[in-house]
Amino acid sequence: MTKVIRVLNIMFVIALFLLVGCAPSEEEALTSVESIAKTEFEKKPQEANQKHENFNLYVPNDYKVTEVSKSNLILENGDQTFILFYNSLEETTSKLNFQAAEANGNYQLLQSFEDNERFGYVKVSKLEKNYELQIGIGGVKITTQTNLRNIEEDTEKMMKMANSLAYSSEKE
Repeated sequence: MTKVIRVLNIMFVIALFLLVGCAPSEEEALTSVESIAKTEFEKKPQEANQKHENFNLYVPNDYKVTEVSKSNLILENGDQTFILFYNSLEETTSKLNFQAAEANGNYQLLQSFEDNERFGYVKVSKLEKNYELQIGIGGVKITTQTNLRNIEEDTEKMMKMANSLAYSSEKE
């Protein structure tokens, strides 16, 4: 009986190491988030696949729009909520949202990106159990709560959305 318990304990420890090894460390995740955000910021914007009264944007296929107002969009992907804020009075080069994020001071990562036509940023803040991820380009800001396992994918999709909306008003 003690051999069975010992074998089960060893198997449990091995399984625990495998599970812990699957999630990146905070430092690895933040480095990756910064890189992904920069790469997506520099890419050509995704073509808008959603049209709303005051703006158009790209929304990933697995996201569902649950609420729309003049300057806000609430999206869901499973049980995860994304809040998109759009200030049409701000230019794509606006640093207002970045400055507000910076003034808050509560972040593990705050990195900005800039080209001749746009200013963007990524912010990651530690919450009690998860992380708050905020992506912005000009007057566009998207926020969600996520974990280290999903933060990279969320960063990519959120920057694609922000990038598409930031350009939609210039095309019209």
